[in-house]
Amino acid sequence: MSISDWPEMERPREKLLSQGAQVLSDAELLAIFLRTGVAGKSAVDLARELLSQFGSLRALLQADQPTFCSHLGLGSAKFAQLQAVLEMAKRHLAQELQRGDALTSPQLTQRYLLAQLRDRSQEVFACLFLDNQHRVIRYQELFHGTLDGAAVYPREVVKQALSQGAAAVILAHNHPSGVAEPSRADRAITDRLQQALALVDIRVLDHLVVGDGYCVSFAERGWLS
Repeated sequence: MSISDWPEMERPREKLLSQGAQVLSDAELLAIFLRTGVAGKSAVDLARELLSQFGSLRALLQADQPTFCSHLGLGSAKFAQLQAVLEMAKRHLAQELQRGDALTSPQLTQRYLLAQLRDRSQEVFACLFLDNQHRVIRYQELFHGTLDGAAVYPREVVKQALSQGAAAVILAHNHPSGVAEPSRADRAITDRLQQALALVDIRVLDHLVVGDGYCVSFAERGWLS
């Protein structure tokens, strides 16, 4: 039976339009993206099979092009469409943190940094540069490392902060392991960065460590002087 033969309120597209995307299962959301199934399988059946093969929706979204295209019902066109959707989602979050907007929501900041850093295979150290009213000037990735870490140079952070005219910064880096718990080295470099930036009157508002779907905030733990 094709999806068009299902009761209307069980069809993924109609269900989304009437109840909202949040009520759909991963398979139903993926089915809407796929649009059509293959011989003998509806789009929902195909979506369920793909999720089983990849192990999760996230694994499918993260797959490289050869892996993605090797599965039934997927190909280069679908891969290009998916990458466009993922990039639009990132840009949507970025536009919520546009230059000139004051940071009033820690949750928005964390969502944005999660989108930027969560799925990186290497450690990345980045900064959000802010003016004296905590409005966003720029997001910038400063250092890239390996699976285990990235070398961070306080002098370069200070240099970039001054060049952006920043009055405050939010530091961020990811842990490719997915475990966001800060290490002693993370705490030590944060102290060094605070001291270096304080010499030029630039405040560190937070340091967020990005893990698999969540962040640890130095500010929330009271670790910033």
